[in-house]
Order: sequence, then C-alpha cells, then structure tokens
Amino acid sequence: MTTRLFLRLAVRVVVAFAVAVGIFFFVVVASGWRAFGHGASGERRARMEQNPHYTDGIFENIDPMWNDMVGAMAGFADMSPVADPPAPVPVMNVDKAIFQAPPASGLRVTWLGHSTVIIEIDGVRLLTDPIFGGRASPFTWVGPHTWYEPPLALEDVPPVDAVLISHDHHDHLQHSTIERLVDWDTTFIAPLGVGAHLEYWGIKKERIVEVEWGQSHSIRGVSVTSTPSRHASGRQVLDQMATLWTSFAVKGPTHRVFFSGDTGLFSGMKDIGVTHGPFDVVMVEVGAYSRYWPDWHIGPEQALIANEWLGGRLFMPIHWGLWNLSSHGWTEPVERVLVEAEARQTRIAIPQPGQSIEPQALPASRVTTTKWWPDLPWQTAAEHPVISTRVPGVSPVPDPRVP
Repeated sequence: MTTRLFLRLAVRVVVAFAVAVGIFFFVVVASGWRAFGHGASGERRARMEQNPHYTDGIFENIDPMWNDMVGAMAGFADMSPVADPPAPVPVMNVDKAIFQAPPASGLRVTWLGHSTVIIEIDGVRLLTDPIFGGRASPFTWVGPHTWYEPPLALEDVPPVDAVLISHDHHDHLQHSTIERLVDWDTTFIAPLGVGAHLEYWGIKKERIVEVEWGQSHSIRGVSVTSTPSRHASGRQVLDQMATLWTSFAVKGPTHRVFFSGDTGLFSGMKDIGVTHGPFDVVMVEVGAYSRYWPDWHIGPEQALIANEWLGGRLFMPIHWGLWNLSSHGWTEPVERVLVEAEARQTRIAIPQPGQSIEPQALPASRVTTTKWWPDLPWQTAAEHPVISTRVPGVSPVPDPRVP
C-alpha cells in the first residue's frame, strides 16, 4: 500500500469514527433533552441575580464544599457487594383509605422511599420530592433504577395542598413524574430557578411559588419556610449550581416538621433550630455518602448531630432504601443510625417504605420501629468516617483538607 493510499484510508477511518461519536452524543443528548429541563430567563433570572448567594451565574453555599474527586472515583471501584439488595426490599403497600380521615394526633408522615414523603400537618397535606418509579437519570435506558414499585401508585395519592421540591437533581426532581402532575390542582413550592424546569414540563406559572432562604409561603395557617442547606444543583454538565437548593421548615398551629432535602452538615442548622424549632419530627437524609465528598451528603452520624441542633423530638431518616447512589451497602445508613442514636439517646423511627407514622402516637421508647430490613455486611463509622468540613466542634478548624 502506498503512503498516499494509507493516508486516505486513515483519514476515512478518523472521519468515520468522529461521525460515529458525533451521532452517539447527538442521540444521547436528544434522548435526555426534555429531562434536562430549562434555564431561567426574564423576571425569574432577574430575581435570582438579586439573591445575595448568587454570583457570576451560580449559587453559592454559606460554607464552601470540599471534594476529593480522585478519591471519589476510586471509592466507586470499591463497591459494596450488597450496594444493591440481594433480595426484594420489604415494602408495605399503602392503603389509600388511610387518607380519608385526618390523623388523630394532627400530624402524620408517610414515607414512600428515598425523599418522597406525604406530610399531613394541622389540616394541610404536602408531598415532598415526588419520585414514582423510573431512574435517577435524564435517560430511560441508563442510570440508577428504583428497587421496587411505589408503595402508593401516583394515581392513588390523595389531593395535596403543595408539592415541595428541595432541588433539581434527578433523584429529587424527576421530569417523568412531574409531567404526570400537570393537571393536579396544587401549588409547587421550589427554590429559585427550579420553576423554569417545572414550567418547561407543563406546570402552569401561577401554580409555582419560588422561594429563597428565609422566605415563607402560607397554606391555611401552615407556613412552609425555605431554610438553608449545604448542597448543589444541576441536571447536566453546563448548569451546575445554576438553581438554588433548600431545606424546609413546616410550621402549623400545633405541629412542626423539618425536611432536609440533601445537605452536608453546617453550623447554620443551629440557627434553623433556634428560629423555627423545636420540631415534632426531623427528617434528614442519611444515605448516599462518602468520606471523599462529606459536604454533599451529611452521613448517618452527622444527621443525628443535625437532629440535636434542629431540636428534633423524633428523628426519621430519609434518602435511602430506593436506589444505589453510592458505594456503601444499602442497609448501612440505618445500621449506623441505630448505633449513633443509641450513643446519643436519640428517639428515632425508621418506617418501612409505605408505612405511616404519627410521631406523638408512638411509644416513648427511643427506637420505635421493628427492624424490617435484612442483616447484611456494613462498614462502621470508624471504618468509613463521614466528617463535613468547616464545622466548628465537628471537624478541625481550620480544616486541613480545605486550602
């Protein structure tokens, strides 16, 4: 073969490869395009730009986050053999008739898995971060898939006064679920910028209430207040931190509930407890953690520190038990929560997916739930510590991991 023929062949191979790669990426982007959502513009963008935590096109945490990206990639290479359940997860299918009468105590929470909770408080019903099957991904063909069908079908969810969205990550804001809520006669309460996604997917603008930290929305005497969290946002590579993230303090005439969304530990939780607590039940995420990104997700032990700072009378772990989002065993979060709760003498309830609890109707004992998950191998806090940075009294100050 002559040099000229070889070069022609080489060019053709390179061009063919480039075209194939281009087609692949086009197909990938096209398949997830609608799920990526839509960026904020106009009045919405103008309001975001006035927020004190918004700088140069992104929102910033009160305390910056630290990550060891190299360690994080290596951590996923050390995946627990039981990161996915080796047997079906025990699920308690919800009897929809339970919602025909209000809770006798005035407060009832029904955990549907991960961060999806139905909160009934002083005559108002709320639904948090709704996920009803599918993947934590913009795609239908790849990404973490739920381990079980929803304990309550979306069609059987009772009318709710508001849907609370904590942030726009795919495991909290699932476009396939939101598109099924378009005809709901309800209000969507979401942090700044997230309303652009909702509107793009068909939710009417007048049904969307976008809140910033410290802002409240009232529903028949129950206030839903956006409170800070330490996390991030983004639905694709180019929109990281472009929308706000939040936790929620829900206060009624006689009851109070805290919902964390996703968060690392930060000292501002003490201020939330002083201003909005104490809470009848504190729901804080405990799953999907790593020592290599300890500021993104709080971890089991620090979740109980947060509970104390928030003034929680009952702690209920969320953000676990639905899909594999980290390398630890699927039951590890609650096993570690139980150990730490015993050490701290914390009153806790760990409902089964689909189970409803009334905090004030539970026994006074510290652990108010029968263990329903299997005995599987798990790492202790000593074996895999999760310690957030820049938290006085918890992590070293100044923290050696942060320049």
